[in-house]
Amino acid sequence: MTIKQIAKRAGVSVASVSNVINGNYHKVSAETRNKIEQIIRETDYTPNALARSLSTRESKIISMVIPYIGEYFTFNSNPYYAELIAEVEKYVRAQSYCLMIRCVERCREILPMLASWNVDGVLLVGASAEEIEFLQNELKCPAVFIDSYFDGEGVACVGIDDYRGGYLSAQHLLNNGHRRIAFAAPGFGGEGVIWERFCGFRDACREKGVSIESDDIFEVDTIESNSIIAGNDIALSPKNFTAVGVMSDISACGIIQGLNQCGLSVPKDISVIGFDNLSICGLTTPKLTTISQNIEMKARRAGDILFEMIREKKTVTACEKIAVNLAERKSVGKATEEEQ
Repeated sequence: MTIKQIAKRAGVSVASVSNVINGNYHKVSAETRNKIEQIIRETDYTPNALARSLSTRESKIISMVIPYIGEYFTFNSNPYYAELIAEVEKYVRAQSYCLMIRCVERCREILPMLASWNVDGVLLVGASAEEIEFLQNELKCPAVFIDSYFDGEGVACVGIDDYRGGYLSAQHLLNNGHRRIAFAAPGFGGEGVIWERFCGFRDACREKGVSIESDDIFEVDTIESNSIIAGNDIALSPKNFTAVGVMSDISACGIIQGLNQCGLSVPKDISVIGFDNLSICGLTTPKLTTISQNIEMKARRAGDILFEMIREKKTVTACEKIAVNLAERKSVGKATEEEQ
């Protein structure tokens, strides 16, 4: 069934059918609209998305970009991405839009695809300040950056209070009497999500007279085998750590395995706290204490800002940080008097 066939069957012009399909109801009578809509229902007519996007200059497509993912790594390797994508897709679908996901090694690689697909907006996850500065001048559609830090006019960023999250992580270990504390996270520089978490963690320790030295820091990614190795390294360290703050739940799960391989029991011999509060936290043994971020709220606020820009055709300057909290379970125990 085509628009021309619908028009012929209804005894109206093609323009009238087009107006009804595109919501321009003020251009047709109520009787004509009802007749056309009845035929559409009876025939299960679906407008051609490409043709409609050409006529309305709207594709009804939102792109979500996951950067720094190379040939041998997928977002499935990190459940955080999967949960965030699920929440974004739910939000975008509720707006009658489609979500297109793209993984790239560098954010700027997305530009040709965005142009060819004529997307209405884009959500970029974890872009660096350098990438944002470049993209700000190149993007031709509204954009919101998730889990990024950038202070600039016309840039919208939505994330969590990462500093507070790191602070709460260390505070919980310190409140349980731990003083020999390790910190495990991906490599970090002087900016970004992990840097903010480290600063919060470090500052909470300093308040209690505990310093975080270079040999207290263990670099770990979200690949399970690497996390297990990090757990081995922490267990075998001459510093005899009694607790470790890990800046992602998936890494914490691997570290627990590595600790167990070396004969350490969690939390009897060493305590572990994660970060994110993913669904896997309730599946570990013991169940993982972690810092909880509200992924649903993060997705919703990013979507709200993006669709505000799309519908009102304006730029938005924003730097929103959603609150975090401690999700206490069983992987953190109290240090003994000898350990304190």
